[in-house]
Amino acid sequence: MKVIKKLHVYGEYLDGQWSLMCLDFSLAVQSETLSCAQTKLSQQIEMYIKDVQEQDSAFESQLLSRKAPSVYWLKFYLFLIIQALTHQVKRHFAESRSLPNLPCAI
Repeated sequence: MKVIKKLHVYGEYLDGQWSLMCLDFSLAVQSETLSCAQTKLSQQIEMYIKDVQEQDSAFESQLLSRKAPSVYWLKFYLFLIIQALTHQVKRHFAESRSLPNLPCAI
């Protein structure tokens, strides 16, 4: 049975660009808008998982559990709380969500 993994995304808006990072795989993208950055990151995650499963299956558990540095996890949880309290996204973005149809190792 395959498990759908909940992914954690942290982002910052600096110098006219959104930088988003999938903290679970340490993948990052940049774009001028948050929605475009989210789309790019989702596509990058899909490609990464597909490549791992098709080309690097011997290292799948390692590659699907490579976490971002702790400082980004701290920022993620801080701004997740701030967003929950203010209901606003200004210069930081934090989201935890399950991506459908992306089976991952736990």
